[in-house]
Amino acid sequence: MKGSKTRAQTVRAWALAALWLLAGSAPLGAQSAAEVIRQVAFKQRINQPLPLELKFRDETGRAVALGDYFGRRPVVLALVYYECPMLCNYVENGLVKALRALTFEPGREFDVVIVSFAPNETPALAAAKKESVLKEYDRARTAAGWHFLTGEPDAIRQLTEAVGFRYLYDEKSQQYAHASGLMVATPEGKLFRYFYGIEYAPRDLRLALVEASANKLGTPVDQVLLYCFHYDPETGKYGVLITRVIRLAGSATALALAAFLLVMFRRERRLSAAAGGGTRNTVRT
Repeated sequence: MKGSKTRAQTVRAWALAALWLLAGSAPLGAQSAAEVIRQVAFKQRINQPLPLELKFRDETGRAVALGDYFGRRPVVLALVYYECPMLCNYVENGLVKALRALTFEPGREFDVVIVSFAPNETPALAAAKKESVLKEYDRARTAAGWHFLTGEPDAIRQLTEAVGFRYLYDEKSQQYAHASGLMVATPEGKLFRYFYGIEYAPRDLRLALVEASANKLGTPVDQVLLYCFHYDPETGKYGVLITRVIRLAGSATALALAAFLLVMFRRERRLSAAAGGGTRNTVRT
């Protein structure tokens, strides 16, 4: 119960941040801020399939299916709107900051798919957003791994419902109240991990990509980390499993002791052999 409250508080906090953008007008008509916050949420749908058949347009205006970006690599998925004056920019900046700390790169180990949930936004806006994000990311060779989509109302509705993303539109301010976060999906198109807020720990994002790839990505060090860290869906973060850390530390200690004893045993044998050889030489003389 405590974890559920923590998660709800986290998501609603970012919804409240979005509501600040509506300052100067009554929040979403006659509704109070508290009522709006209750309606804006990011409910996890872990292990549920994405509607890969949905049609969108990419930043060039080309018609694409969501499934075009799956089948080869894990996907980092985010829902934003490109003309968002504040919160969505923080989401994108947080993503770029986390990805810059990784050796994994879009288009090589994973893909990034950003989808606008505002049906009036155009591929031109998507292209401008891609350009600014790539400039901030500063790895030009990765452009093919970043995808910025726009869509029709029905496709947007189906996608947001599938991932558990709820938002509200305020006619007076012409802004959206919405939660913030990222998702990681498997190459097969199943939702795998959710990360809330506007800042994302690079370690957590890397571990999620390794897990989502069925361990095809990463190094032996990642496997050790995944043994010691466990994803908590209540918080949207990876936390330490103390019992596994203790077990691993115990195993490491036992191995170190065994290695030490083996070295000492071999050293003792060499010393004994040398001493025995010296004695025989003395007798012969």
